[in-house]
Amino acid sequence: MLRLFAWLAVAAIVLMPQFASAAGLPGVTATPAAGGGTQYSLSVQVLLLMTLLTVLPALMLCMTAFTRIVVVLGLLRQALGTNQTPSNQILVGLALLLSFFVMAPVLQKVYDEGAKPYMDGKMEFEPALAAGAKPLRGFMLAQVRDTDLMTFAKIAGQDAYQTPDDIPFPVLAAAFVTSELTTAFQIGFLLFIPFVIIDLVVSSVLMSMGMMMLSPMLVSLPFKLMLFVLVDGWSLVMGMLAASFHAAA
Repeated sequence: MLRLFAWLAVAAIVLMPQFASAAGLPGVTATPAAGGGTQYSLSVQVLLLMTLLTVLPALMLCMTAFTRIVVVLGLLRQALGTNQTPSNQILVGLALLLSFFVMAPVLQKVYDEGAKPYMDGKMEFEPALAAGAKPLRGFMLAQVRDTDLMTFAKIAGQDAYQTPDDIPFPVLAAAFVTSELTTAFQIGFLLFIPFVIIDLVVSSVLMSMGMMMLSPMLVSLPFKLMLFVLVDGWSLVMGMLAASFHAAA
């Protein structure tokens, strides 16, 4: 199946100039531009744009605050013991909204330094892409743990990097996702502690009263919900998650 997709992709690239010329559109060309960049034809730009749209969900998961937020929210739901409440759709939507708030300064820099100059015709595609990637790399580097970065550097066959700009993007992305998972599990552990204490207290009381046939989870659930609501838990969790991200250097 993968080989079939590869052949279809190669065939599409080879036949695109013929279809473009038949339709009166510019073919697939790449010409040198001023400043050492490369000027691609409209067909190549459309192809790159469509490819970017297909991998956009993966990019969002690997390069933004979404991973940490959605994992913490999922662990919080398990700690509360509410099964599928809130639903997965609500948790994902909440994680997306909070991710936009956290990533807003970074995305603004990406637009100002890369997207806007390219759309205004002041910068070619490759320089604009490199300029727009710098704020995102800075955000990712601020969250990455040194141990995770060294682990994937060794996997890539590198001992160390002289400067942050020398780190290849695949190594940085893999280390970033791993670090986000580690941080999310640490936050989830702290969220579990008060609810586990409530479960232990309720279980001990039920055992001392001889009510062993009654499920402790059924009795502790109202107390956990009441505690979470009284302390304004959702606002605390959202604020804690937003404050857990380090600003880019």
